Amino acid sequence: MQCGCCHRCLGVPASQATFQGKDSESRQSDLIMSFFKKIFKKIIHNKSDDDSDGHEGKAHVKPYHGTITPHPNFNPSVDAAALCKAIESRDVDEATIIELMVKRSNSQRQQIKAVYQQQTGKSLEEAIKSALRSDFENVVLALLMTPVQYDAYELKHAMKGFGTCECILIEILVSRSNEEVRAIKKIFKDVYDESLEQDIKNDTGGDLQEALLALCKADRCEDTDIEDSIAKSDARALYEAGENKRGTDTSVFIDIFTSRSGPQLCKIFKFYSRYGESTLVKVVDEEHIGDIDDCLMALVKCAWNMPAYFAEKLHLAMKGFWDQ
Repeated sequence: MQCGCCHRCLGVPASQATFQGKDSESRQSDLIMSFFKKIFKKIIHNKSDDDSDGHEGKAHVKPYHGTITPHPNFNPSVDAAALCKAIESRDVDEATIIELMVKRSNSQRQQIKAVYQQQTGKSLEEAIKSALRSDFENVVLALLMTPVQYDAYELKHAMKGFGTCECILIEILVSRSNEEVRAIKKIFKDVYDESLEQDIKNDTGGDLQEALLALCKADRCEDTDIEDSIAKSDARALYEAGENKRGTDTSVFIDIFTSRSGPQLCKIFKFYSRYGESTLVKVVDEEHIGDIDDCLMALVKCAWNMPAYFAEKLHLAMKGFWDQ
């Protein structure tokens, strides 16, 4: 997974990344924030929900689940045979592999894997490894995993070897539901015989570790109907923990941001403007230092618009480090 957020993901040596200095970091921060500025303005300046005292609020938007749908004329035996032919041809038929991988749903790809094993006596993954190379191989192998398997794989490899890719840990744990996090933890234990929480403890520290472990509990509120009084209380608590005191009580930010639902956070953002001189988004962006800031900002972005969060991730991954 390449998120465009760190030198490890981009394959840039740490020494070169450091050489870029503060100017590069500032340009990158400006780029990241610019994508959401208009959205954040809508959060703060739209007062339609602020003056209500009941449960009223914006209608809950159905989660976005992508565009790949099950193929209507799906036949796993035909697809498995076509893959076998494409892989074993003199020049690997990459076009056929692409066609079959991207036009089948994940559940259909799992059926193809099972039938391929039955027909050939070997796993489709091993056949792909012997036939393909480099990024193309990695993408096809990723498509053959279930979403939960892929998340567990990415989390493990983000903490494997020298250094830890915190941006991957943040992206996955911030954007998954409680049910998905529980499933990821189970697969992580089954495949790697290790606890996800223990790996996080071994490879991270400080406030970021506290936030990631809180998200690993998979007990975030997922309610969509929120009382204004609760949101006002949370907004006041955040103001007292940040803007209204010398220094920042990050534990309050971590507790509220990692335990409230997306709709709850959105309502908190709106009510915060009643207490603080700055917007809550600006406070989060300026009050904190290091990786906890990235984690809290990811929670903010996912709460308001998760598709936009991933669109930004794609944009940064394809833009390139030196252009930032």
